[in-house]
Amino acid sequence: MTSLEWLSTPVGIDAEHWVTRAGCRTVLAVAHTIASCHRLLDVIDYVEGDSRVQVIFTVAPDVFNQQVHRHLERLGALLLPWQQAVRERFDLGIAASWGGLHQLHAPLLVMAHGAGHGKRVRPRPYGGPALAEPAVYGLDPQRLTHGGRVLPTVLAVSHEHELEVLRRQCPAALEVATVVGDPCLDRLVASLSMRRDYRHGMGVDDHQGLVVVTSTWGPDGLFGHRPDLLPMLMTQLPVDRYRIAALLHPAVWDAHGHRQIRAWLRHCREAGLLLPDPTQDWRALVVAADHVIGDHGSVTAYAAAVGRPVLVLPGAEPAIGTAQHLVTAGAAHLDLHRALLPQLGAARELDQHAVMAALTGQPGRAGTLLRRAMYRLLDLTEPGRHRQIDPVPVPHVSRWEAES
Repeated sequence: MTSLEWLSTPVGIDAEHWVTRAGCRTVLAVAHTIASCHRLLDVIDYVEGDSRVQVIFTVAPDVFNQQVHRHLERLGALLLPWQQAVRERFDLGIAASWGGLHQLHAPLLVMAHGAGHGKRVRPRPYGGPALAEPAVYGLDPQRLTHGGRVLPTVLAVSHEHELEVLRRQCPAALEVATVVGDPCLDRLVASLSMRRDYRHGMGVDDHQGLVVVTSTWGPDGLFGHRPDLLPMLMTQLPVDRYRIAALLHPAVWDAHGHRQIRAWLRHCREAGLLLPDPTQDWRALVVAADHVIGDHGSVTAYAAAVGRPVLVLPGAEPAIGTAQHLVTAGAAHLDLHRALLPQLGAARELDQHAVMAALTGQPGRAGTLLRRAMYRLLDLTEPGRHRQIDPVPVPHVSRWEAES
């Protein structure tokens, strides 16, 4: 990857000579992956419109960061090279992943980029024996501490349950942890009234059922574990009655390449499969869905929380007490040795209130609480009244087809 040229503004020793609006507090939005970028873009919106604040983006080290530069450039974001970012000071840093954070010079607000902290640490292939119970990822000392200190100034967690996990795994971080809820879930709920608009934007007719297949990354995710599922659905479901969409975790695309993913699914796409680019907002598809087939990933849990009937393909075990565990344990399991259409019809909604309660300890309040934390770290007064939560944009299937 070609490194970007260092910027002379809005940070650096000569920046005041070049800027038009001087004296702004600087916020560094640290994007590691497309998945973490989605979360950052929701949250950075809470301060980005403030005339006292200058937001700058940087792309941090990560295995899955290949597409992040291009995505942020398309959005018109001001991009600071990582090598320069670690040599500047900022009034606030915001991140939804962990790589390289110990190199930054800023008070840090760190949050999850999925549905809470539902995954366990993946053991490396070499070294000693794996732990009997691997730590919950993102709430473990390996991520939270460096050089004997806790990295985040504020650790934003979604639920009180995560405080208990911290108490067991990394008690030193309890002092900086605060329950803010889930900004992604709040925006998903705010989008429910747009269901008809989303379906029309995707080209789904009123008489058609939309089946959304969602997969997390890795060999234990649905796309890696059962690559035959999508072709089976395209073959077995009547084309006049059903549309099928695939939501693949951005890390799936980055691990194998966009061209390869589209090549693997070429015949499915030719048969009508909707395959949005990972930079597109997946929440519109979840709102539009009539059925969701998923695994232990975050999207399956979010879908169950907003009342979508869910079928689960068993795979890895999520951390106990999380929404992902509640969904994978309670949802009907998909049996690929039986006809798929009757199973769709028999799928039932889970107790969405229970799933919602497992996802967020502050329903509808994440924006307010995160905004408050950010302004406290910036040492600025919060301006005016809080804005309403915006629904996600209406997608247009023509864009997906152009990107294919």
